[in-house]
Amino acid sequence: MPSPAQSAPPSPLDEYRRRLADRRKAEEVHERRHQALGNARLTTVAAGAVGVWLVFVSHVLAAAWLALPVVVFVVLAVLHDGVLRARTRARRAAEFYEQGIARVTDRWAGTGESGERFLVADHPYAADLDLFGRGSLFELMTTARIRAGEETLARWLLAPATPQDLRARQEAVIELQPLLDLREDLALLGDAFGVGGHPDLLTRWGEAPPLIDSRWPPIAAAALGALAVAALLAWAIGESGPMPFALVVVAEVVFSIVTLRPVRAILASVEAPARDLALLTDVLARFERETFSAPRLRLILEEFKSAGLPPSRRIAQLRRLIDLLNSRHNQLFAPVAAFLLWGAQVGFAIERWRRASGTRLRYWLEGLGELEALCSIAGYAHEHPADPFPVFADDAACFEGDGVAHPLLPGAQAVRNTVRLGGTTQMLLVSGSNMSGKSTLLRSVGANAVLALAGAPVRADRLRISPLAVGATLRVQDSLQAGQSRFYAEITRVRAIVSLTAGPLPVLFLLDELLSGTNSHDREHGAEAIVRGLLDRGAIGLVTTHDLALSAIADRLAPRAENVHFADVLDAGTLTFDYTMRPGVVQTSNALALMRAVGLDV
Repeated sequence: MPSPAQSAPPSPLDEYRRRLADRRKAEEVHERRHQALGNARLTTVAAGAVGVWLVFVSHVLAAAWLALPVVVFVVLAVLHDGVLRARTRARRAAEFYEQGIARVTDRWAGTGESGERFLVADHPYAADLDLFGRGSLFELMTTARIRAGEETLARWLLAPATPQDLRARQEAVIELQPLLDLREDLALLGDAFGVGGHPDLLTRWGEAPPLIDSRWPPIAAAALGALAVAALLAWAIGESGPMPFALVVVAEVVFSIVTLRPVRAILASVEAPARDLALLTDVLARFERETFSAPRLRLILEEFKSAGLPPSRRIAQLRRLIDLLNSRHNQLFAPVAAFLLWGAQVGFAIERWRRASGTRLRYWLEGLGELEALCSIAGYAHEHPADPFPVFADDAACFEGDGVAHPLLPGAQAVRNTVRLGGTTQMLLVSGSNMSGKSTLLRSVGANAVLALAGAPVRADRLRISPLAVGATLRVQDSLQAGQSRFYAEITRVRAIVSLTAGPLPVLFLLDELLSGTNSHDREHGAEAIVRGLLDRGAIGLVTTHDLALSAIADRLAPRAENVHFADVLDAGTLTFDYTMRPGVVQTSNALALMRAVGLDV
């Protein structure tokens, strides 16, 4: 019987390195084949030139021999094209695993999609908890290939889901987590890395009102095109003169003038939504080949099949129609396209596709966006195997975390702390000196709450959490353009957090250096009133301060509030921190030591 160490699956880093070596080796093999086939094609061209000389100059060979180098060259060209595509695929697969290794070894910041477009100025926690931007949670997690996947993941990070939805997502992620081949295949689709598809444009186009209601224009276009071909053939074989063809052309001109507006509208409307349809088709087709057991995954695939043809084949039909439409711009085909009324005929076919399938686009994209978001979370879970899924509580507000750390900090550097909120203790008032870890604790709690309420694993030894509405004041800033001071911006955000308590979910508040922009008397009085109001409304949370006078607030609100602190040690002029949360109020301050450390004479 194999030992546990022998039967344990390889770590993500080991697996990525092994696959990277395999893909690099495959790339080298294809590179050698590319060079060999390139040389063979040159040799064939040279042999063909010799054959031409032997046939037409020396008259040694019959002309039929010239077919041999042509056939060989065509075969080599086909083989060469396949080798080039295989080489590109191996190279991109190697890049995919290099990116995975960078994430696992904490060298990923700035290498992925930052998602800054999802930042909302007045969102209660997005900017405070580093959800988007360089080095953000979104950049670490997303591997989506289409915009609908990115938008779904961002939406999940920006708002909590219900426990029922979260449990369904967890089941789906657990099934997707080991499917590394699926994630590699998805990454290699399309012409390059990065996302494609414009779901808003595509769904708006699909759901727009019909651009042509009458049935006669498509019938007339098809009939005139057929008559034009028949008249041209009759003229070519001498069965008739040019007059019938000329009359058909005149009729086509009249038809084009009459239908100019609707045809032009149809052709213009499809230009923007048509981008990246190939990638969208390929991503859909790849998911359609999978068989899942998780209920949520099965439901999405069943909804795909409910419309008859799979969405990938439906969208492939649209893609072929658009390719046919674009062929009219070919210089050789353009004259033929003109008398066939090619643009009008294909445009009417596109409009028929839109009437039949356009309203389904939204459901297909929503389902595909969910699949991609789940795959992104599954990839994150695979790369962080020590991070557990949280347990969801259906009762009162709670955040009970053992060994909580920040998911964006390297595992070897992150210090874990236990944070228990709920029940008797609704709030922790965190005191401590500068740089001791107070704000990092708030970000750790907030980021893990966001992960948990999106359906992802958390950076903790264990977490039990109820559905919560998160609000934070960690990155509140003044605004010169809006004429707002930092203090005004802070109290505006605090008011928004208090307003969240009127919603359906309990609030998790994370208030950093509460009311630091005002005098001590107003600060203590205002902070106590704010915190008391939040606790009276059933909220839970943390408040940080380096003003020891505020620690009395926790005493007056006991047992609903407790004092905890972070400490530092000054040894031979050097400050050190252990970033470990302890009970009680901090007894030291390092402000003067820090000022002296940077050269200030204080």
